[in-house]
Amino acid sequence: MSIVAKWDKKEGNEGELTINVSAEKFDEALNEAYKKVVKTVTLPGFRKGRIPRNIFENQFGVESLYQDAVDIVLPTAYEAAIDQTEIFPIDQPAVDIEQIEKGKELIFKAVVTVKPEVKLGEYKGLEYEAEEVDVTDEEVETALEDLRKGQAELVLKEEGTVEDGDTAVIDFEGFIDGEAFEGGKGENHSLEIGAGQFIPGFEEQLIGKSANEDTEIQVTFPEDYQASEFAGKEATFKVTIHEIKQKELPELDDDFAQDVDEEVETLAELKEKKKEELLSNKELAADNKKRESLLLKASENAEIDIPEVMVETELGNMLQEFEQRIQMQGMTLENYYQFSGETEEGIREQMKEDALKRVKSNLTLEAILEAEELEVEEADIDAELEEMAKMYSMEKEQILGMLGGNADVLKEDLKIKKAMNFIVEQAKAI
Repeated sequence: MSIVAKWDKKEGNEGELTINVSAEKFDEALNEAYKKVVKTVTLPGFRKGRIPRNIFENQFGVESLYQDAVDIVLPTAYEAAIDQTEIFPIDQPAVDIEQIEKGKELIFKAVVTVKPEVKLGEYKGLEYEAEEVDVTDEEVETALEDLRKGQAELVLKEEGTVEDGDTAVIDFEGFIDGEAFEGGKGENHSLEIGAGQFIPGFEEQLIGKSANEDTEIQVTFPEDYQASEFAGKEATFKVTIHEIKQKELPELDDDFAQDVDEEVETLAELKEKKKEELLSNKELAADNKKRESLLLKASENAEIDIPEVMVETELGNMLQEFEQRIQMQGMTLENYYQFSGETEEGIREQMKEDALKRVKSNLTLEAILEAEELEVEEADIDAELEEMAKMYSMEKEQILGMLGGNADVLKEDLKIKKAMNFIVEQAKAI
């Protein structure tokens, strides 16, 4: 065997991996390193890349090939050592060369942080509070009213003054200490009163004003305002109100029902469908709550010494998920930091406790999967692909293609889901 490995477990989640690479294997790496290095070396009397090996070593020393040879052999030797010792590294190893010499074994040691051992506590027969779900007529009416508001049209308000919920079309210019400031001017701006788009206190002072009216508004910028040069300062805005628009809601009738949902014919059918949707959402929320409480109990009952690197990795994943959500709202992470006053360090600190819980939960589920010898069959993977294809209105082959043609990632997710389902099936309602 060209590579022999020995694992020596130390305290905590660290250990020392000693790897012996045979002299033959190391000589192969030296030869490969020579072929690479000789192409870059010039020596009088020889064409570039044509220096014989013995002359190269006499001139530059075989030691000049060691680093390249190690770079060639180390990655494959490390992977082979992991397979032999059946350890699960969770971070880059700290490598130290113990012996390196032509014609001898290459010996190096790697300090490796591995996935922690899990001592499971109670995870069968856990208790949870059964939650009854129901949908009231008032909730259905509220949902329908939200649909109406979503279909509302803005129409010109011929009479009356600005009210909460109206939209005022305004020109404005802001002044601090009598001087106009940059970014404080706008023309024909549509401002929805009560939406909180402007500085606190601005929108409220427009209530009761009329169209074609000029007015002045006094506000104070918040102490934590994103533009620090304005924070805490008093400002005066000169405002001209051009128009006032109000929302006109459609009638709640059969025509409205058909407009918002082509699958229904009457308002009664829309109400019934909305009630079913609300009930389904509540049932899903109740099920998620049950699962979260059971998983929390199971993970709290387990004893795990979690390495900091696992929490940091999970924090990175969570921050990436957060960035994707921000991008879906049409913003960049940099814009978010600028407007909210948050920092990456602050966000990470807020997420750290959840990251720790997520890591512990996943390790607990993996341990349960192993303890109960739960397996994911091909039929499980196929059923999941079918479900995903249905959800995204795609062909099963397309879904598999999005996974790089490899269902291993999906299989790992299904393992976690299977362990979670086991906890739920074994649980007791109280």
